[in-house]
Amino acid sequence: MKKPLDPMTSERVAGLIVDIDGPFERKGWQLTELLRRAGWADPPEYTGGMSRVAWLKEAMEEAAEDTAAIDGLLCRVCDPVEYEDGAEAAEVFQEALNHIIAVEGLVVRQVTGRPVLGALADDGRSTVFTAPDDLEERLRPLVSSEDVLRQLLDRATEARICEEHGAYVMALAGIGSFTEGLLLDVLTLRDPDLLQGFPHRNSTKRKELQYVGLALLLDTAHERGLIRTDRRQFMEIVTNYRNFVHIRRQREAGVTPDEKTVGLCWGPVQAVLKDLEDSRA
Repeated sequence: MKKPLDPMTSERVAGLIVDIDGPFERKGWQLTELLRRAGWADPPEYTGGMSRVAWLKEAMEEAAEDTAAIDGLLCRVCDPVEYEDGAEAAEVFQEALNHIIAVEGLVVRQVTGRPVLGALADDGRSTVFTAPDDLEERLRPLVSSEDVLRQLLDRATEARICEEHGAYVMALAGIGSFTEGLLLDVLTLRDPDLLQGFPHRNSTKRKELQYVGLALLLDTAHERGLIRTDRRQFMEIVTNYRNFVHIRRQREAGVTPDEKTVGLCWGPVQAVLKDLEDSRA
């Protein structure tokens, strides 16, 4: 999300989340807990004195400039883990929320089972994903050093610049490079033994770091429980499309990348990032 929500949108979202007398009604204390689960570092406490809808609207407006916090809230209320009925209830809530935030050009979609906030494309139906606004804050606790953090942020920035100027193949290469660098650093940080090389199928020898590619990194992260099976499968699109930097690979695939292609890759990358956060000790 690039700009704060309109106050009227915030009010409608607050009303939906509180859901007075509805099947998803949340009490005051549950609203504070929801904000905490949505990633708000120091959420306000509901103490009464005003309606829950007005209180939540005020909390959202006070955090309006922190678009990452609002992003987190919009995604969390569509997360299947929030509801006893899981995906079925989340889908109902997501449909209602998307009806409200469409006027802001926003939409929440499920990417391999978890919600990701995207932008509505010009056709009003397709979804465009990009790097999350709070990428620096989310990466810092995951990576080994400030140098690695800066390098990863540079890759994401370069990918965004390429996308904005129509260099879509280079944007795909940048997304792949970002993901590869993130996974390599996280894996070797959590298991320093991997610095001596990565085990891989059909060989008793370890593969040296300089020869470890994105596919092996994804396999290793999946095998060690850092990312879910469906994430690994969905990341195939990133693994394949980043190879379009080789003209032969692009010609063989018969694909002409555009902004939608880039968005298709940022979606699963965001899902992998969420898994890495969830699996952090």
